[in-house]
Amino acid sequence: MTLTSDLKAKYCGLWELVTYHRFVSQLGDGSLSPSIFKAYFLQDYVFVNDLVVMAAQALAKAPNLKAASIFNDFLTGVLDAENDLFMRFFNQLGASEEDYSSVEASPTTQAFGDFLVRTSLEGTFDEIVLVLYVTEGTYLDWGTRLREEKASLTNPVYREWIDLHGPEVLWDLVSWLENYINNDSSISAERADYLFHTALRYEFLFWESAYNDELWFDV
Repeated sequence: MTLTSDLKAKYCGLWELVTYHRFVSQLGDGSLSPSIFKAYFLQDYVFVNDLVVMAAQALAKAPNLKAASIFNDFLTGVLDAENDLFMRFFNQLGASEEDYSSVEASPTTQAFGDFLVRTSLEGTFDEIVLVLYVTEGTYLDWGTRLREEKASLTNPVYREWIDLHGPEVLWDLVSWLENYINNDSSISAERADYLFHTALRYEFLFWESAYNDELWFDV
């Protein structure tokens, strides 16, 4: 058994709650409400800012050029191709520039983003790799499954979002992260357990928040 297989086995129920969440199922069969996808997508746009910080810290802390190259490619994909996709989707979803430029992080988005940034600033390269394995590995899991099921073929926005998280895009990255964790990482089992479990819990809450219209208590 490897560290990643041990963690996935220990938290298999939570991993499944994330990768088979109702958001994913509805995305796949095309029944997901456009308003819910728009709410999720706006929050994901905010969240990506913290994901970029984490990836940039990984690049700075990388132990060698190969590892640095992996995160440089990831950053380039987020800052260029994925950012272009955000702009196109906002237009198709009817989200104005004011909508996406002024959107504030929901409580869940802020908490999840703070977790990423704190881990990346205070933690080691190995800890960043572990968290990114969860965030990208869960998306690869459901993206691969929905691709195989030929899901959302009639909805171009949903179809492209599924494709973006399929094996053609994420397989090499997630495979490298998993191999690094299992063969090169010096992270302790206790720390790995905490980071893996916490990241998974936030991933579940992030899906849930798209349905909850989360608002800050204003006083």
